[in-house]
This record gives sequence, structure tokens and C-alpha cells, in this order.
Amino acid sequence: MNPLIFNPIYKERVWGGQKLATRLGRTIPNHRPIGESWEIVDREDDQSVVVHGTHQGKTLKQLLESYGAEIMGPSYQTGAPFPILVKWLDCKDTLSVQVHPPKSVAASLKGEPKTENWYILENEPQAQLYLGLVPNTSKDDFSTALENNQIEPLLAHTETQAGDSYFIESGTLHAIGGGNLILEIQQNSDTTYRVHDWNRLGLDGQPRQLHPEETVKSLIVNDLPILPARIEASQTILADCPHFRITGLHLDGHREPLVLPAQESPRLIHVTQGQVTDTLSQQRIQLGDTALQPYCSEMQLVADQPSTLLITDRF
Repeated sequence: MNPLIFNPIYKERVWGGQKLATRLGRTIPNHRPIGESWEIVDREDDQSVVVHGTHQGKTLKQLLESYGAEIMGPSYQTGAPFPILVKWLDCKDTLSVQVHPPKSVAASLKGEPKTENWYILENEPQAQLYLGLVPNTSKDDFSTALENNQIEPLLAHTETQAGDSYFIESGTLHAIGGGNLILEIQQNSDTTYRVHDWNRLGLDGQPRQLHPEETVKSLIVNDLPILPARIEASQTILADCPHFRITGLHLDGHREPLVLPAQESPRLIHVTQGQVTDTLSQQRIQLGDTALQPYCSEMQLVADQPSTLLITDRF
């Protein structure tokens, strides 16, 4: 089975912009705030569809129903959804302050946990991330500030830099500042509890719903700062958790192929600079693409120019 690339699903967001067109060369609705491009997703209301090849037009769910073991490996449980959701985020403006419920409380809140990783492809000067609370802030301190509408001073923040990679576990309070273009790799979840939205209105002209009670129940307070990882030398593990592993690689052009063996793990190959070609299938994967390597298939990637990849596996 050849590598699979899917049609993106574009999402209009109040904080979105047009960088998916200007930076990634996508065709998106003009003059609309397109905040998200869902690159691979297997959910009831959103299904990735194969772009081309033998399986063109099939949804990811259909592929798993017919070829689950070939794509995911012999331990695949029939009917299980694809466990990873991949998005591009064009954050023209700042996102809401939010949290995703950890596994310990997700079921009681009728939500899903969402551990995620952000890779900063591009940032404007002084673009920020908000990650957790400032040191020595307790959950009671946060609850009091929330009651008084004064949580902004409690938000730990840092400036971003292109190439930074941040691992954010479920339960971490966070927001993405305006001016960031981000590749998000996450658990297959769409549960978000907003607690603060900078006093703005949504696309419908009304305030967006907030979830203060769910936020407090989901919040995990940790004084340790969340620091970025970066690709060092030619290869670096950027994130490694029970849900996925992400490895970043720099490939020089005209070198020996990068061999990704079959029967180890399905893999997602994300191109964040340049482009690569799988010499076995002649499939080209270019900037912004995410390709799914089935468990049953080997890939041999060559770069005809300096290129950067993220590879997600062990999911």
C-alpha cells in the first residue's frame, strides 16, 4: 500500500488569517479568517479523504474498515478510530485561554483528553505562547482570579521562535498568541474548555461560550516551565509520550535515502521545509503535507533540496 495523503479540511475561526495561502500555497476562501486546516482526522463529523492513487475518494474511516491491520499493524482493534489528529493553525490573533481535560476527569465531564505538540513554522516578532500559570500560583489562586476576571496576570508566557517545538499535556492551561503559524499534532480529541476569550466576539457577533467550572476541574498546576525542544544536528526526538512520539529530522539534498522500514509502526511524515520523494512509490511530499505511511509498507525518502521533516509514530 502506497503512502496516503488526504484533502485538508479548512475551518473558519475568529482568530484565523490567510497564511495557509501565502505561506503554504493553499487555495482557501479569500478574505475569510481560516484558522485551521485539518490534515488528517477520523471523527464522526470530519473525515479525511484520500487525494489521489488507488484509494482516491475513500475516507480514512473506510480505509481502516477495509485495511485496518495493513495500515495500523496486527494489534489494531477493528472499529477503533485513527488515534491522531493533525492540524495547521494560522493564529492571526490570539486564541482563547483554554484547557483540555486529563484522562482522570475527562469521562466525568463527558469530554476527551487531548495531549498535543506544537511546532512553530513561522512567527511574527514578539509572538507569544501562554503556557501554564506563573510560579507559585495555586488552583485556589486561579479560582479567585477567575471570579474577579483577573486571570491574565497569572498566565505564564514566552516569545516563540521558528523551529521551537512545545509538548503540552492534557490539563495544562494554554493559549496561542497572534502571529504564530503552527503544526499541531494531537490525540484524536475535540474537547476544549475556554476560560477567557480576551473580551471579544465570535464570528456570529456574540461572545463565545466559556467553561469556567470544567476548566477548574481539568486544570493541573505545575510550577515547572514548559520549554521548547529544537532539532539538533540531523535528528532529535521532540516529544515522546504514551500517545505518540515525534522525531524531527534535517535532510540534506542528494544524500542516501532515509529508509523507514515496514512492520515497525504506522508513521505520519510532516514536511516543514523543502520537499521529499518516496523512491518506492514516487510519491512527492511537499511543504505543509502530512503523509500516512501504512504499517505494511516501507518508504525511502530522498530530498532534492535541504528539507525538514517531523515523523510521528508509536501511536
